[in-house]
Amino acid sequence: MDFASDNGGPVHPSVFEALKAANDGYAMGYGNDPLTAEVTARIRNLFEAPEAAVYFVGLGTAGNVLALSTLVQPFETIFCTPMSHINVDECNAPELYTGGAKLTLVPGTDVMTPEALRTSIEAEGNRGVHGPQRGAVSITNVTEEGNVYTLEQIQALCDVAKDYDLPVHLDGARFANACVALGCTPADMTWKRGVDVAVFGGTKNGLMGVEAVVFFDPKKAWEFELRRKRGAQLYSKHRYLAAQMQAYLERDLWWDMAAQANATGSSLRAGLELAGFEVVNDSQANIVFFRATGAQHRALKDAGAIYHIYGAEPQGDEGRAIGRLVCDWSMTQETVDRFLSLLEGLR
Repeated sequence: MDFASDNGGPVHPSVFEALKAANDGYAMGYGNDPLTAEVTARIRNLFEAPEAAVYFVGLGTAGNVLALSTLVQPFETIFCTPMSHINVDECNAPELYTGGAKLTLVPGTDVMTPEALRTSIEAEGNRGVHGPQRGAVSITNVTEEGNVYTLEQIQALCDVAKDYDLPVHLDGARFANACVALGCTPADMTWKRGVDVAVFGGTKNGLMGVEAVVFFDPKKAWEFELRRKRGAQLYSKHRYLAAQMQAYLERDLWWDMAAQANATGSSLRAGLELAGFEVVNDSQANIVFFRATGAQHRALKDAGAIYHIYGAEPQGDEGRAIGRLVCDWSMTQETVDRFLSLLEGLR
């Protein structure tokens, strides 16, 4: 009963088959192989963006920080939520790769509002040479707290950004889970709403380690290529990144895996609520946060449940803490039912 993270789940078997097929003979390195060209074309087709520049990197942090480094100057700032991955989980990599651009945290929850974004933008860029200049807006879908921006919410944030001529970056580590939750296409969630660059994540959704960075306006393409090389993310045996993405796209595997993860996440949420536990996020995807006493958390863990507790674990029986449950593509309903059966004795 491992709900610690979708990072910890297994790689889908079809990925190994694709890697095996790619491991035949010689191929040009650094993305100059036929497989990379083929998969790049397929991603453009998936996003309905024939002119898009598409690049593969090995992990989500690289995708985010290299994309942002092409959007902002060192003297600018990136607007994001306090709970954004680039703020809490990337060890100041955005600041490093942008050459020093700061992060401006838009007040509120993990879901940014247009009003808060506008207020934060208005508060920056007013001190001339003495202060940070307005840079880019970064949003995350699915958010770090398991919530999903609607298409209308994304559109509204992009509209605000465009009012100030600011580019928009979409951190899509769980991009597929968001698409499934919204029942939309990748194009619907990105450039059709005003997103300038998106990270099409695969590592959290059954791939070994690859993300696609998609620039809908290719004018930044060459700069990104230089930054990718300088940032040690231009793989020499690039075909093995492309092979993973090839398997991901085949017969919409990316969608099917996310749908399975979301379905088990929804089942967890329903079971927790039925058992009388408080679910604290408006979960529509594969992450559920729930509140329980220290005794309840210990009982679940003693029975074999693996998950993270946020904050200090209560030492007494009555103190309460928030646990995070994450489902990946391989999570089964049987495993979820085993976990939910443990709740019966904890009411």
